[in-house]
Amino acid sequence: MAETESNGPADHDTTHDNDDSNTRTAMKDFWEGHCATVSLQDVMLDSKALRTMNESEKPEILAMLPALKGMRVLELGAGIGHYTGTLAATAQHVTAVDFVEQFVEKNRQINGVQHPNITFVSGDAMKLDYEENSFDIVFSNLLLMYISDAELEELTKRMLRWVKIGGHVFFRESCLFQSGDGTRDLSNPTKYRDPKRYYHVFETTCYESSPSPVAFRYELDFSRSVGPYLQENNNLHQMCWSWSKVLVEKKTKSNDGSYDFQSMRRFLDQKEYSVNAIQCYEKMFGKNYISTGGLEATAEFVPMLNLQKGEKVLDVGSGLGGAARYMAENHGVDVLGLDLSTNMVHIALSRAVSCSAGAVLYEVSDITKRQFPNESFDVIYSRDTLQYVPRKAEIVKKFFRWLKPGGRILISDFCYGEGEWSDSFKTRVKRQRHELHSVKQYGQILCDAGFVEVVADDRSRQFCERETKSASEEWSRELVKEFPEKDYDDIVTNWKANIELINTGDQCWGFFFGRKQSA
Repeated sequence: MAETESNGPADHDTTHDNDDSNTRTAMKDFWEGHCATVSLQDVMLDSKALRTMNESEKPEILAMLPALKGMRVLELGAGIGHYTGTLAATAQHVTAVDFVEQFVEKNRQINGVQHPNITFVSGDAMKLDYEENSFDIVFSNLLLMYISDAELEELTKRMLRWVKIGGHVFFRESCLFQSGDGTRDLSNPTKYRDPKRYYHVFETTCYESSPSPVAFRYELDFSRSVGPYLQENNNLHQMCWSWSKVLVEKKTKSNDGSYDFQSMRRFLDQKEYSVNAIQCYEKMFGKNYISTGGLEATAEFVPMLNLQKGEKVLDVGSGLGGAARYMAENHGVDVLGLDLSTNMVHIALSRAVSCSAGAVLYEVSDITKRQFPNESFDVIYSRDTLQYVPRKAEIVKKFFRWLKPGGRILISDFCYGEGEWSDSFKTRVKRQRHELHSVKQYGQILCDAGFVEVVADDRSRQFCERETKSASEEWSRELVKEFPEKDYDDIVTNWKANIELINTGDQCWGFFFGRKQSA
């Protein structure tokens, strides 16, 4: 039989202030009184969500998790075990925790006999105490919104200690507004946080192992909305996050010039793609676009992919989502858009709810770290993004693995010319953290990865014709009326520099296409 235990208090100080204590008592009273029959229907705050949860949401969330075989899993806020049994069916061991005793007992009745590798814990997540490196994965579904901001910071630190190096913390939360539909008593106190709060807390959490000259921190694997809620309920604030525990030498400096996802994301969100900068670029390229040619270029390139209804597309560097929505609405494909910029993704999400065909999801993630099963996509599409990505040959090989037989890849990207670089171009590449190749080299990277029918074209003339028009004096006058002078100067100077560098031959704009041979 599976084990049941009541976890005792941690041996370090877990005293909460009166507000936290009162909140915990009120929360427990709410759930104990609300869920008299301890059924799945009872524990759902949104009475319309049960079908969505069973048919669509659960498979999608489970598919986001890393491989569980041989893993030790800590499930926080396990409830009556909607996920517990499925986790235990694959994992080596699952510790299922909930602070409502009725839920723990119901979970044991449902899953205990069938899965003897489950330990059931009746306890408060804020009072748990486990040894360092006890778990491979910490899984939490709709728990963190029930703890205070101070408790969130404390629990984040504890989870970082509990999980092994290379292990993961995965959680799903309701953000910004409550998930109920008005048919239930939602008087329970909750924290419907801005998603950026979760990014901040996890990215600033660091744990130092006292006898070792190293520290540990979180790195974001990805964050994204839960598809069924977005597509069926227009609710983009049901979100999932996956974080990895990584080792960082204490002497490492963040400004040593090496690629680092979190510093790169901050660079993009605060400088290159601040909210004002995004609005400026959108003014230049058109609604929902921040890349060369906007809708015009998208309408030219997408037909080359010969998209078929129901195909799955990965859009790398999806930006504001214009191309992803274009493909879904015009060709009935399902698109997953990835972008490094939190600002981009959250704007794209706010507009994705009106997509009328196909399915579109967006996530914040680092393409250098992201993993998908082999043969997950029919098409990979990337526009003016990979210049930020190091080790492009490795990335393109990943793309090749992720494509199904017969899959297609289409990339546009900035490249360098064949001549010697000017000093201004060297400075620009360093400042903007670009990693560039020539058009010929880029094409060879696709060939070396295994693609056939490779096309590698220098489209610089096309770029200059389009962008000289976009960066016209008329456009500049309009832009300066709407945006702060600094933002205007940065955008206009940057984009006119692109045109000048292409005209002088320092920089090129390349177009690339390839196909993975059919089986």
